[in-house]
Amino acid sequence: MAYQDDFRLLMISAMYENGGNTTHRFLDGHPELHVYPFESQLGNARQTDFLSSLYPFKYRYPDFPMGASAGDCYELFFDEEFKTVARNPNASKFRNADFEIDEKLRKKLYISIIEREGMSRGNLVAAFFEATFKSWLNLNKSGRETACVGYSPVIGFDADRILGDFPKGHVIHVVRNPWSGYADTIKRPFPLSIERYSWTWAMMQHHALVYAGKFPDRFHILRFEDLVADRRATMGKLAEQVKIGWDDNLLEPSWNGKTMDQVYPWGTIRTPTTEANIATMNELDARQKAAIKSITALVLPHFGYDKLA
Repeated sequence: MAYQDDFRLLMISAMYENGGNTTHRFLDGHPELHVYPFESQLGNARQTDFLSSLYPFKYRYPDFPMGASAGDCYELFFDEEFKTVARNPNASKFRNADFEIDEKLRKKLYISIIEREGMSRGNLVAAFFEATFKSWLNLNKSGRETACVGYSPVIGFDADRILGDFPKGHVIHVVRNPWSGYADTIKRPFPLSIERYSWTWAMMQHHALVYAGKFPDRFHILRFEDLVADRRATMGKLAEQVKIGWDDNLLEPSWNGKTMDQVYPWGTIRTPTTEANIATMNELDARQKAAIKSITALVLPHFGYDKLA
């Protein structure tokens, strides 16, 4: 399958409220990258395994039924944030975004790509991204794009399948200390309990460490704390890892090439600074901090968070 073999997909993964959206926005605007406008929720309800009770299927890597048509496969992508903006913008938290999309054209292009390239999981995913960028009417293009960037929380659990489908692909896993992550999580209307958040955070990072060892050249761990402490050094290292050139757009979060004053509503993190990150962590009381540490303690030293604790 030459199409998927040549397709350069950079997929961002992160535990909830760990800076995945923020890193996604820092990559936006780079002239060599097509960056997906929202969370690229690739999953569908056919994806079931031993992790299914912990992590929503919409954030997992997709599975497709044998014998399905290309049009059926297009509809199987959950893709909630994009489809809501395209189909019912007033119901979307991104309703004020300057986003012009022709979804009928997107689906038509998707089907034509699959008819040309053939049915395989990698081709179906690659076509999802290509059709999106070709049907985004007011996309800010440089003409030098060579790779596509997606982001879906916790999709790093499926890194082996992603990297297997895309030999030229990379997974970028973003990790943030669990205290700040949980403090932001409980600001949501329906947050996870402190126990469930801590266990799932620890399991996510354990998988990330395993995959970083298994795919050292294509699975990259980026600490959110490093990003906010030294943007140039951290994004410069990441650019080298995923084989793109340096560009100053990597220093500021943006959307469709326009600098953002706040990352919100693309993510819960509004201001990506060290001071804000520490202040968020200290919104928790001592009991909450101790409860998180008791569950995550074995993983913390791998990221230097035992010192932070």
